[in-house]
Amino acid sequence: MTRFRWLVPTLYILFLMLPIYGLLAMSFKTTNEILGGFSLFPQVFTVDSYVKILTDSTWYSGYINSIIYVVVNTLVSVLFALPAAYAFSRYRFLGDKHLFFWLLTNRMAPPAVFALPFLQLYSAMGLFDTHVAVALSHCLFNIPLAVWILEGFMSGVPKQIDETAYIDGYSFPKFFTRIFMPLIASGIGVTAFFCFMFSWVELLLAKTLTSVAAKPIAAVMTRTASTSGYELGLLAAAGVLTIIPGAIVIYFVRNYIAKGFALGRV
Repeated sequence: MTRFRWLVPTLYILFLMLPIYGLLAMSFKTTNEILGGFSLFPQVFTVDSYVKILTDSTWYSGYINSIIYVVVNTLVSVLFALPAAYAFSRYRFLGDKHLFFWLLTNRMAPPAVFALPFLQLYSAMGLFDTHVAVALSHCLFNIPLAVWILEGFMSGVPKQIDETAYIDGYSFPKFFTRIFMPLIASGIGVTAFFCFMFSWVELLLAKTLTSVAAKPIAAVMTRTASTSGYELGLLAAAGVLTIIPGAIVIYFVRNYIAKGFALGRV
C-alpha cells in the first residue's frame, strides 16, 4: 500500500494541471487550429501570439499598468492595515467588535456596487485613467481583509513582549519595526499574497476606472475581437503570461502561506 500512497495526490495534481496545460498548448496554436478540433499538442507550432504581445505596445503596456497598480495597492493595503490590526489586537474600546465586523462587510460587498461611485469620484478629482485610481479602489476591499488576517497573527504574539520592549527603552516605531514585525513576518507575507492576488485578478473596477493610459491587461484581453472573431491563440498566450506574476509571488511567499494557513486567520 505504501507504494500507492502517492497515487491519489499525483492524480489530483495532474487533474488540476490539465486546464493550465490546455491553455499553454492553445497559446502555441493558431485560431483556426483551435477551432478545428481538440488536440493535445499543436499540429503547427507557432509563437506569433507571444511575439505580438511582447512587441505590441497595447499588450505589454497592459501588463506594466497591471503590475504598477497591483504593487501600489499591496503596499498601501499592508502599510495601513498594520497599525489598524495592532490596535484591534492590543486595545479594547467602545464598539471595537462592531467596527471590526463593519470592516469585513466592505470586503463582502461586490465590486459592482462601488464601480459608479468610484467613477464619479475619481473623474471629479482628475484621477480617472490613472494607476492611483485603481490602486485606491482596490484598497476598499484589501485593507479590511488585511486587517482581519494580521489581527489574527498579532493576537498570537504575547503582550508581554510589548511591555518588555517599552521597559528596555524602545519607542513604539522602533519596537514595531525591529521586534514586532519580524515576529509576524509570515502574517505579512500571507496578507501581501492575498492583496496581490485580488488586485491582479479583479476586472470590473480596473476596467471601469481606466480607458487608455492605465488600461490593465484584463481590459486588453476583453478587446481582442476582430472581424473574423476572437483571436483565441492570442488570448491563450495572454492568459499564460498573466499566470506568471502570480506564480512568482506564490514561489517567494510559499513558506509564509503554509504558516498562515496553520496559525493565522486564513
